[in-house]
Amino acid sequence: MSAAEAITPEPFRVDAGGFELAGEGTGEGPVVALAHGLTATRRYVLHGSKAMNRAGYRTLAHDARGHGESDPAPTGAGYSYAELADDLRSVLDAEARGRRVVLAGHSMGAHTLTALALRDPDAYAAAVIIGPTYMGAEASEEGLAYWDGLADGLERDGVDGFIEAYDEGLDPDWRDVLVRIARERLGRHAHPEAVARALREVPRSRPFGDLDELAKLDIPVLVVASRDEADPSHPYAVSEAWTERLPQARLIVEGEGESPLAWQGGKLSRAIADFCAEDAVRARLDA
Repeated sequence: MSAAEAITPEPFRVDAGGFELAGEGTGEGPVVALAHGLTATRRYVLHGSKAMNRAGYRTLAHDARGHGESDPAPTGAGYSYAELADDLRSVLDAEARGRRVVLAGHSMGAHTLTALALRDPDAYAAAVIIGPTYMGAEASEEGLAYWDGLADGLERDGVDGFIEAYDEGLDPDWRDVLVRIARERLGRHAHPEAVARALREVPRSRPFGDLDELAKLDIPVLVVASRDEADPSHPYAVSEAWTERLPQARLIVEGEGESPLAWQGGKLSRAIADFCAEDAVRARLDA
């Protein structure tokens, strides 16, 4: 297989129990499974970067239920973190070729992988937690009203309605970038009505109990934070709190004045590849 062929994405569809999840596997080598954030798709973890594949890793990226090209939740099911974690496990069972993997996810994806890894930490080699927002308590009424407003806008006027609700209160220095990214990723959903439902249900779900439960996740963890100026919806203090409670965690963040590391696909990919090459992670991948 040539180098060019090795980094060509291979689409897959996984039966998750009455509905299908769409995704793609790329490259060869130890497996890193990617989980995206709410309203995003599989493209918005590494943002199209192939740096990890060139470094010798196989990435598995799927669209969460109701997002991108994946089917909506089936009748009688919804968008809780327990269900999202089950979906991630279904992808691994079908596509990871029986290998122990590194889990990496942003925001909703970070919470999803944590919910899954806490079930059996030793089953996973390591975790990359990008932009967590959960602080171990139910969401505030103010926070839920924000998510409901986005859902209302999406249901009422599609992408334009979502953007109208999203645009309120954005930092003027970052507004144009944030709106462009939001509009671009919302255009990738086959089932926008399912995304609207997820906007209501995901924030009302808890991936685990209080933050002290993170002490059980005794595997190597890389926490990727954002500075609050550009990305206040993923507070630096939350990433710091997670890092303090995870037994084997360290935190990285972009430099002062830079765009968030979570938005820089190439730089983020190289940071994850470097983490995966560390002795503690590599030993667990090879075990």
